[in-house]
Amino acid sequence: MKLHPVDMKNLRPEIFNLFQTQTPLLTAGTPGHCNPMTIGWGQLGTLWNKPVCTVYVRPERFTYQFMEENPFYSISVLPEEFKKALAFCGSKSGRDTDKIQACGLTAAFSAHGAPFFEEANLVLICRKLYVQDLDASCVCGHDAVDPFYGKMGNWHRAYTGEVVEIYAKE
Repeated sequence: MKLHPVDMKNLRPEIFNLFQTQTPLLTAGTPGHCNPMTIGWGQLGTLWNKPVCTVYVRPERFTYQFMEENPFYSISVLPEEFKKALAFCGSKSGRDTDKIQACGLTAAFSAHGAPFFEEANLVLICRKLYVQDLDASCVCGHDAVDPFYGKMGNWHRAYTGEVVEIYAKE
């Protein structure tokens, strides 16, 4: 079954459980050079009267440079049979290997040029609206974040993007 465009108004509330129940691939780049990484943190909602998706990337991740250099990114939710591919994309760096080829994924590109995967059940294409580094001085309860950062820091950068295209399989 092929992906097809979906009107945002037709999505069910279950989409807001996306980051808790599945492990999507975040992908940014160009047709000539892109990189996917698995993500477990994200938010969906409304900002400035626009539907948005916020994702978090550490600066040392290979995908970070693609997020910085490109105005669009995608979230691809793959079916259960791609669990090994998701694990691979979360444990290997695109600096060392072509993760798309190694996982047997088929890259496609949105009308805005954002890379995503044909094997996905759901794809969100996002245009960056706001970027900001998370800051330890703004945390109101360090017990929540200590397991992720400890004393070393290594804080994520938050990318909030307007959801401009959605593709889904029926």
